[in-house]
Amino acid sequence: MKIVLNGETREVAASTLSDLLAECGFSGRVATAVNEDFIPAVLRDHQVLQDGDRIEVVAPMQGG
Repeated sequence: MKIVLNGETREVAASTLSDLLAECGFSGRVATAVNEDFIPAVLRDHQVLQDGDRIEVVAPMQGG
């Protein structure tokens, strides 16, 4: 299916948000949103993705 991940259109096989994170190589602590709705980590296994979804993944940065 086609999704938009961090502003970039991608073709992915993942069907859930947690599968998408694994498929795209995200690890560690990240914040996620689907179609501008924050998705807590505990709900990522249950967040089913749809064709055309807009997903944002943000990792914390060190420094200041």
